[in-house]
Parts: sequence; structure tokens; C-alpha cells
Amino acid sequence: MKNDYRIPTMKFSSVYPLYVQKVERKNRTRQEVDQVICWLTGYSETGLQEQIDNKSDFQTFFAQAPAIHPNSSLIRGVVCGVRVEEIENPLVQKVRFLDKLIDELAKGKALEKVMR
Repeated sequence: MKNDYRIPTMKFSSVYPLYVQKVERKNRTRQEVDQVICWLTGYSETGLQEQIDNKSDFQTFFAQAPAIHPNSSLIRGVVCGVRVEEIENPLVQKVRFLDKLIDELAKGKALEKVMR
């Protein structure tokens, strides 16, 4: 997939505010974004903030994640024209899982349903 090579070096700290802006435009909150990210990655709120403060790239962010949620394999759907369950690169798939969860949150899906 084109642009996959850029994802590992993209700064999570640069993308995070975009996630927050996206959901806030739809009357959701930063706290909900944090909850979803912590659910997926196993980070505590403090750990998440440390990754943001350290300006971690996606490769580091996911490499240091305490535990990817076992139900992440249940995340299905299309992000950027690609089915997330069919992405072969494990890192790119995790990033797209996160993108999908943020999309679902922004579309008004209940938090309990976003966090399968």
C-alpha cells in the first residue's frame, strides 16, 4: 500500500491532536479518545501522556505499548480505502486499527461498542 513506509516514522504526538479535533467536531471528548487509545494499547493515562511528551513515532508508540488488547482482532472495516483486517504489515495494521476506532467514535458510536 502506498505511503505505508511513512507510517512508522510519523510522530504519534503530531497525529494525536488531529484525533482529538476530529472527535471534538462531533461533540465527543479528548477523554473518550484517551480511553479508546488506552483500551487498544494498554497504556495508562500517564503512559499515554509520556508518549505524547516524548514525541514518540508510531513505531516506538506501539513497540512500547504495554499490551495490545486481544479483542483488537475484532476491529473490521475500511480506513483510507483499505480493509483493516487485511493489512499485512503488523505496525500499519495497529495504526489503522486506531484510526478505525477514532472514526467510529467520531461517527457517534457508543464507547462500549467502540471498545469491543
